[in-house]
Amino acid sequence: MPDQRPHGDNAEARAIAAALRDAIHAGELNAGDKLPSERVLAATHHSARNTARAAIQELIQEGLVRPEHGRGYFVRERPRWMRFGRLRYTAPMRAVTRHGPFGAEARAQGKTPRVEVRSAERIPAEADVAERLGIEPGTDVVRRENWYYADEVPMQVGITYIPWSIAKGTALAKAENLGKRSLYGCLEDLGYAIANIREEITARPATREEAEVLDLPPGVPMIDLWHTGMTAEKQPFEVTNFCMRADYSALDYDMPVDY
Repeated sequence: MPDQRPHGDNAEARAIAAALRDAIHAGELNAGDKLPSERVLAATHHSARNTARAAIQELIQEGLVRPEHGRGYFVRERPRWMRFGRLRYTAPMRAVTRHGPFGAEARAQGKTPRVEVRSAERIPAEADVAERLGIEPGTDVVRRENWYYADEVPMQVGITYIPWSIAKGTALAKAENLGKRSLYGCLEDLGYAIANIREEITARPATREEAEVLDLPPGVPMIDLWHTGMTAEKQPFEVTNFCMRADYSALDYDMPVDY
């Protein structure tokens, strides 16, 4: 007789998922290890195969497990990616690589960076960008779209906005790699040296497009980070919206405390 018990949210499935989750966190099941089959899990926990399947689906939704067609289920690798705070914008760090702060972070963590400049276009600033840049909505800005990879793993997408009054007639207004100077080097050459930053960080579900671009497994959220670069006088001159995969990314901030 077919099993008529619920396939999803039930105590038995949660108990099996918890046991597998504990084994992963304890290192009893490591990245790349194959999980026991649904049949084995069902027998071990004295449950139905549908219940075991629901438990595995729970772990897939959490980003802990990945399915491989015809082979079974495996513990996902979760390479750690540390985004440095104010350190990433210092001149010595940026000088490490032509890929800017991201490249410096990659090199510091033993990874090979790659940055694709997908587009650069002149557009009117929307309200959220205009507010951060201290300009009127509708004022022209350059929108630069960059995709970032570490060891060919997609890590983040960054959309940078620079006032047209700053970028016009420069490489910043073109869809091209900026070379050794990188974006912040080019801005510094124009008299806009980064001296202060503001970063606003939230988490949210990924859109379908973001999940495809970043190869996100089901259930993995996005880190939505708005970065504003400012001069020593706190004049904003660039804004970048970073969409980062939360399963790989960690944020590291080191800053003085005002008294």
